[in-house]
Amino acid sequence: MCVTTFMLLLDVTVVNVGLPSLREALHASFAEQQWVIAAYTLSMAAFLLSSGSLADQIGRKKIFTLGLVVFTFASLTAGLAVNPWMLNLARGVQGVGAAMLFSVGLALIGQEFRGARARGTAFGVWGGVGGLAFAFGPLIGGSLTTALSWRWIFLVNVPIGLLALLPTVRKLREFRDPDSRGIDWAGMTTFGLALALLLFGLMAGNSMGWDCPPILFAFGIGAVLLAVFAAVQQGKGRAAMLDLSLFRIRSFNGVAWGTFLNNAASLASVFLLISYMQNALGYSAWQTGVRFLPLTLTLFVVALLTGRLGAAVSPGLLLGTAIALIAVGLGLVTLVHPSSDWTALLPSLIVTGTGMGMFNPPRAAVTVGIVGPARAGMASGVGQTFQQAGVALGVSGFGALFQRCVVSAFTGSDVGRQLGDRADSVAHEVATGTANDLSGLVPPSMLDAANAAARTAYVDSLTEVVRLCALVAAVGAVLVFTLIRRSDLHESAVGGNS
Repeated sequence: MCVTTFMLLLDVTVVNVGLPSLREALHASFAEQQWVIAAYTLSMAAFLLSSGSLADQIGRKKIFTLGLVVFTFASLTAGLAVNPWMLNLARGVQGVGAAMLFSVGLALIGQEFRGARARGTAFGVWGGVGGLAFAFGPLIGGSLTTALSWRWIFLVNVPIGLLALLPTVRKLREFRDPDSRGIDWAGMTTFGLALALLLFGLMAGNSMGWDCPPILFAFGIGAVLLAVFAAVQQGKGRAAMLDLSLFRIRSFNGVAWGTFLNNAASLASVFLLISYMQNALGYSAWQTGVRFLPLTLTLFVVALLTGRLGAAVSPGLLLGTAIALIAVGLGLVTLVHPSSDWTALLPSLIVTGTGMGMFNPPRAAVTVGIVGPARAGMASGVGQTFQQAGVALGVSGFGALFQRCVVSAFTGSDVGRQLGDRADSVAHEVATGTANDLSGLVPPSMLDAANAAARTAYVDSLTEVVRLCALVAAVGAVLVFTLIRRSDLHESAVGGNS
């Protein structure tokens, strides 16, 4: 579980760092860069719940093994992509494989460890490995991109996947729900299509237009399918893919919605901060990775320590404190000004890294601890669905808002007014990070003033959007503090060590 988790999270961080090189090689627009991340998270979110439920029905080892094969093959295809369309299609298939791996990962750990102390230690190690991927991901991504090619940020998954396949086949124990009542094909189909359509509408609405027919169709049909899914689940009882009675448990709502809001805020902010270091400050992929070490190394250390606190400290207190720290850390981005160097981000990186490291171990323990071992796959799938839906919506939504803020700020500046009709096109170049220097886009006599206005618009928009992310995370912290309680956990999660 730790090896594959390292691979999946490494894939996220190395992709972020390699986006500028990928943009230049494939001539990708800002929207196409967002889809490199969004295609992965959208398909993952759409298939997580069905993969978790299917694993309980036919076997967690089978789903995990298939997911590893699919993810490895899709990584190879992404590394060989010749245009943005091929790359994003491969990323979508990668997301399907990742959904199979993520959906049962927590359940597989949960089935091997019983009791708060044993699970806390196991999830702490698992969270620490995730932190290790975050810690070394930017450096690995920067090294591969600088020394070899952006293609190796995907090709690196191939040897890792093949090495992980052998112990998966030979050592992993099979488990399925002994009271399984058949596969809920209707639920799997309606939910997967509904979530995919709704997320597509939210992610593509800004670039395509919110009132264009494809977006309206996606929202309309997605909403209808979601209602059909809820009706189907109500009539299936225990055979349902999603036990809707889970949403009557306060702690389940707390961890689900807290996870959604936290990931929407924190991962979108990381995406924007990486773009800031590379596009506004001009650092290379490797240099950006080095400067993110205060966040990633803090995350790694705190995740290891947090696992040991799981048995002694209320999970709601740990999770709420974690998200509150993330909110504070994101709020500290307001210390950055147009003339600032990257060191102005240090307080934000350290505090945010502390919160992110504290978040995952208790989040995992609560997610699978609310139900019994037989239904842990479904609960894990639901939890990961909320997590990845938050990432997809956060990166696309806050990214679109950031672009709009930059364009508005630049066109409204003195330079923008002097440029007249050309201001909007120049502003879009600034917003998408395709123009660190506006030479050739503005008259030579205006160049210095235009570069200064662009830098101010970029940084002011960054702090404005990340401040909103901090507010979203704070709402998540309030929900977690209010709703999660130890008494809702299953006895297998709160008993003694085993």
